[in-house]
Amino acid sequence: MLFKTRTFDDAKTVLQVEDLTVSLPAGANALPVLNKISLSIRAGETVCLVGESGSGKSVTSLAVMGLLPKDALFVTGGKITLSDTDLLAQNINAMQKIRARRVAMIFQEPMTALNPVMRVGDQIEEVLESHTDMGAEERRTRVKAIMEDVHLPDVERIYSSYPHQLSGGQRQRIMIAMALVLEPELLIADEPTTALDVTTQQQILSLIAELQEKHGTAVLFITHDMGVVAEIADTVYVMKNGDLVENAPIETLLRAPKQDYTQKLLRAVPSLVPRAARPVPEGDPVLRVEKLDMTYGGGGFFVKREGTHAAKEVTFSVARGRTMGIVGESGSGKSTVARCIMRLIAPTAGAIHLRDTDIAHLSRAQLKPHRQHLQVVFQDPFRSLNPRWTVGRSLIEGPVNYGTSSAKAMERAAELMAIVGLPRDSLDRYPHQFSGGQRQRIAIARAVMMKPDVLVADEAVSALDVSVQAQVLDLLNDLQEQLGITIVFITHDLRVAAQICDDVIVMQRGVVVEQGPAAGVLANPQHEYTRSLIEAAPGRSWDFANFRELGAA
Repeated sequence: MLFKTRTFDDAKTVLQVEDLTVSLPAGANALPVLNKISLSIRAGETVCLVGESGSGKSVTSLAVMGLLPKDALFVTGGKITLSDTDLLAQNINAMQKIRARRVAMIFQEPMTALNPVMRVGDQIEEVLESHTDMGAEERRTRVKAIMEDVHLPDVERIYSSYPHQLSGGQRQRIMIAMALVLEPELLIADEPTTALDVTTQQQILSLIAELQEKHGTAVLFITHDMGVVAEIADTVYVMKNGDLVENAPIETLLRAPKQDYTQKLLRAVPSLVPRAARPVPEGDPVLRVEKLDMTYGGGGFFVKREGTHAAKEVTFSVARGRTMGIVGESGSGKSTVARCIMRLIAPTAGAIHLRDTDIAHLSRAQLKPHRQHLQVVFQDPFRSLNPRWTVGRSLIEGPVNYGTSSAKAMERAAELMAIVGLPRDSLDRYPHQFSGGQRQRIAIARAVMMKPDVLVADEAVSALDVSVQAQVLDLLNDLQEQLGITIVFITHDLRVAAQICDDVIVMQRGVVVEQGPAAGVLANPQHEYTRSLIEAAPGRSWDFANFRELGAA
């Protein structure tokens, strides 16, 4: 059985939120951001607050923490009680003492929460220095103990490391250590695993559960992924547009969701069942990669040392209109291969045949005629779209650079807006005026504007809500059917690969450990590493679309 089956009838209520209403400033003439939200969490319980972006779940957590943006959002009704303390009645100084000591928070992106110029051990120690009377030696001992509790390797080295010297999973463990070092009553985790590999995500979820059991902490876990919810939740609250639409124990919610919106969220969870096999088109492959090797480093003038092999003899080919998935954890080499294909970096050795031309070692000038046939969609569209340009200007930039008139390019841009499901007037707006999913649609439209032969999607859906993720995957499928584009799809999530890929390459530490048709690799993995990725997929044993366990009648 996937979900937890625990009872908390006799447990102390740690957090009680009653009819919480959060509004925009007076005169904004808008509906409340939160509309009479009520929830409770008991000691040792994990409550998951779920919903799409904009549903109000993060605003709820910020209201509990007393961190609503000043002069932008205001609590206009309701009550928030932490054990016996009315949080809304506390002044700024009182809330500063409550935060970290009694309630702590783990954020989605640790690099935005950690000080980049301060050693991580000192950052954890700073929490103790601010909230306790411990001496320096006692603080250092406590910090090392909590770092061991969160299963960080080589504690002495990591204690003295800076955030950029650690992996994403290690940085998130540092954030958890900072949050739990004072053993708070309540831990709020706001999308703490969204951007992590599935294996690292599984480790972090297990770690939170382990520490919760050890300390009896109440956990408010915010996420959009019902697969994650199925793994960790005791109770689930579902939010939509600032309203609480449904709440129930996890087993009840998974087996018998009442609201259409809850059912939609469940059905959007990607399945490990691969897409139906499609015939391979006749003719030569559009893209052929042969014995691609990429080595970083290797020493300087006076010191010779072995470089880091990010990719070793990677070989594959993709036919027109097919999707090749490259999967693996961070550091596996998949994004290095993608950057080599795009010629954002030059490979150390090997060949990259785009149609009939080997582009692996062409100069920048020689590459220019081929650039339009290779396009890329990155993970974060907000960073790849110019914030000062309108969407229209961003879309026509490429075609105009290759000789198309502005008027003709704008006509094509308007057609693509319709294809990607956005209104024509989107061309006159700026990136910040769109949601994350809409920005990714714009980024895809910009890539397709060039009528490429190959589209490289590098973690293009990993930061999106699962429902928006499903829409973007459908869009890529539709564009491929209409335009015959070949797609190289980079992802760490085999559930996502199953939805869009015809063939799959599995990479580990720069080496291809398994490859073949998606149906074969995912249904009958031969390599232990592939099996570990499948085992780490959240909710892998649950049929979310039919509200039952896999294999159940």
